Amino acid sequence: MAGFPEDVIAAAAVEREVTLTTRGRVTGKPSNVTIWVSTDGRSIFIRSGAGLGRHWPQNFLKHGEATLRLGKRSVRVKPRHVIDRDKARAVSQMLRDKYGDYVKPSKRDEPLTPGEQATFELIPAG
Repeated sequence: MAGFPEDVIAAAAVEREVTLTTRGRVTGKPSNVTIWVSTDGRSIFIRSGAGLGRHWPQNFLKHGEATLRLGKRSVRVKPRHVIDRDKARAVSQMLRDKYGDYVKPSKRDEPLTPGEQATFELIPAG
């Protein structure tokens, strides 16, 4: 499976906030949310700091596709829910490195935080 073009990965590295547009589970109407984004240089990650109870992760999982706007670039994306505990913590650390102490990764002997439970690797759609 091909990954994102280099310019999309580069935008994910520098953009502070991005917009994810999902479709409502009931209405089917577009719904925008502004979120943080991180990258390890190969993959792009987003998460809901408030966990899976928020509408946007539920919409994203139900429909399996959304649009991510990074600056002036929009890309269609699919979710890959990160369920590996170590990977979810690594994404938290990436976010902490980018956004500061506001993000607090869980420790190995602790349960995952709500944000870690609602972590998604983005996959190019189409």
